[in-house]
Amino acid sequence: MKQNNQRSDFEIISNWINEESKVLDLGCGDGSLLNFLEIQKKITGFGIEKDKDNWLLSLKNNIDVIQMDLEAGLSGFEDNSFDVVILSKTIQSMHNIEAIMKEMHRVGREVIVTFPNFGYWRDRIQILMGHMPISDELPYQWFNTPNIHLCTVKDFEKFCSHQKIKVLDRVVVTKNLSINFCPNLLGALALYRLIKK
Repeated sequence: MKQNNQRSDFEIISNWINEESKVLDLGCGDGSLLNFLEIQKKITGFGIEKDKDNWLLSLKNNIDVIQMDLEAGLSGFEDNSFDVVILSKTIQSMHNIEAIMKEMHRVGREVIVTFPNFGYWRDRIQILMGHMPISDELPYQWFNTPNIHLCTVKDFEKFCSHQKIKVLDRVVVTKNLSINFCPNLLGALALYRLIKK
């Protein structure tokens, strides 16, 4: 899911992580986020990546990465073995979101989740025009997308409430600008810092 170039959300995520934290990045792609956090926060980072090509890129980028499918769970990790577990721009491609969120909260003291906001006004207009949305955050065609569970800011917050997950911080952005007014309508990417109640 991750791209090779540095993404605008890296700095926001970095602000939520303490120096020298132990971090697990699920669906770590080429390891760019972990590399960024190692430089900025001196973290000890580990990644999980299913895609073989991205897994190899992570290895080349000196990331400690395991090739495995997140849908199989995180049974290889002990409770509270990480300070932070990150699922960045990946939750929408998961089959069992409830299970992966429970596992993330089990192995991590805090959880960071980011996702494209399907309620963003540009996406809504494309749907009104009769097409599935394509954007920077949702770059795939309907027939080749890995995304199966798209949600809005409001959907995710309702999910958190039902799952007894507390939102510590939320930032919603569009083109690197923080959106505070009508974030469900005007925000393209949502970032959440969470703990289990």
